[in-house]
Amino acid sequence: MTLKSVTGSNGAGLYATEPSVTEAELTFDNLTLFEALKSAGQKHGLNELILEDSLGEKQSYKRLLMGARLLGKRFSNVTGKGQAVAVLLPNSNAVVATFFGLQSAGLIPAMLNYTAGPTIVVSACKTVKAEWVISSRTFITKADLQPIVEALEKAGLKFIWLEDIRKSVNWYEKLITAIFYKNPIAHTNPDEPALILFTSGSEGLPKAVVLSHKNILINCAQVTQTIRFDSSDKLFNVLPVFHSFGMTGGMVLPLVSGVKLYLYPSPLHFKIIPQAVAKSKPTILFGTDTFLTGYSRTAKDEQFASLRMVVAGAEAVKEETRQIWKKRFDTIVLEGFGMTEAAPVVAVNAIRANKAGSVGRLLPGIEHRLVAVDGIKKGGRLWLKGPNIMLGYMKYDAPGILQKPENGWHDSGDIVEIDEEGFVFIKGRAKRFAKIAGEMVSLSGIESIINSIWTDHDHAVVKIPDKRRGEKIILLTTNFTGTKDEIIKAIKKRGFPEIMVPNKLLAIDTIPLLGTGKVDYTSAQKMAQAEE
Repeated sequence: MTLKSVTGSNGAGLYATEPSVTEAELTFDNLTLFEALKSAGQKHGLNELILEDSLGEKQSYKRLLMGARLLGKRFSNVTGKGQAVAVLLPNSNAVVATFFGLQSAGLIPAMLNYTAGPTIVVSACKTVKAEWVISSRTFITKADLQPIVEALEKAGLKFIWLEDIRKSVNWYEKLITAIFYKNPIAHTNPDEPALILFTSGSEGLPKAVVLSHKNILINCAQVTQTIRFDSSDKLFNVLPVFHSFGMTGGMVLPLVSGVKLYLYPSPLHFKIIPQAVAKSKPTILFGTDTFLTGYSRTAKDEQFASLRMVVAGAEAVKEETRQIWKKRFDTIVLEGFGMTEAAPVVAVNAIRANKAGSVGRLLPGIEHRLVAVDGIKKGGRLWLKGPNIMLGYMKYDAPGILQKPENGWHDSGDIVEIDEEGFVFIKGRAKRFAKIAGEMVSLSGIESIINSIWTDHDHAVVKIPDKRRGEKIILLTTNFTGTKDEIIKAIKKRGFPEIMVPNKLLAIDTIPLLGTGKVDYTSAQKMAQAEE
């Protein structure tokens, strides 16, 4: 991959990635998701066991395709091709069969974040004009999600319960499924919508992101151009499939690549997950820094012995996390970077091209430009264009209407710096900068410093309005004994200006998190403002 200098329409100095492979080489031969699953089964063996969940149920490609065909027919009986159908399920074999069943029927799964609460979930369904929700009564009971069900029903949505389908399947359905399981129910074009995910909402109301078959499969191919997987690998995925990283990287990519997949329902089982990894013996683990830190605190050294690498995203990976996993578990942590709008992976470190502190190089086929930001001396605001960039947004104030990226370019909202070797360094979200007396200060940068000195605690840095200097910085931390003097010393030691020192420290029991493991900055900011 090379970099070439170009000039943008605003006259600012920009850089664009020169794709090292053509789009045709990244499209899985122009397949839909259902066709890609079938193709993988034919290549690696239809009777090959490819999928397992925490209930111990194992499925082959053939059984998965048969389940998808049967469910797809049932789903097509209640709504028409091209409609969004909400999915309220955890990481399990059932969610995989449901997902590919919807693909078979030409329907668009809208993956609901069941940790977000009734208001957000109802808003998501209204945004995409969904009329049906697919779920499981067992899951609803175990996860105590009855308030969400009641809110959805009150909003007029109807439920398809998987238990009811299982009980009512007859011999004729089974026969037709056995004969035609390789054929989808409806014909679909790879450029058509295939999936709706929702932005994390870490800084506001989530938006619906519409992705095509091509977006997702190209992103899978882009990743495999950088990180090599093969049929000898097994991926352990704890990231929920309502999250873009958990969906593309943690479910679709392994299944269409012949990589065995183990789905675990919750990333928050810090004591149980190391045991499950030891038992299932995966070679690859996907996670976030928050989750990896939690697992390392409870795991025995030998429980992660089967892993050859960990791929981490969704938040910055601390240097301490890398060192712990290297020294204790002899496993390299490869940090990547992405966003739901990019299906989601944009950059990732490779085993032989890995630079600590960076998120790796941009993936093949992605163009980018950096737009200058007032107060930021190095780097700029990252804009992206490529075959993995979303079809567009749907928003709550314009439900069901696709709002496409202008000229194919997406504003990531991230401030980044790219070095001479092409490695990308995230300086922070544009919204995660505070403007203090005219200077731009990275809140993520402050968090990184504090994480390095108070390693056994969790932290969130937010900004709130300040009449005198524009904005001020508040640190929320679980460290009840930490002092501002320690922070001042650490900042000076690293050569940073004292303007980065938080104005106030607020000790709390728990830092608010989203279901994806990211810090819930909206809630954190409200907590900080409540203390003023």
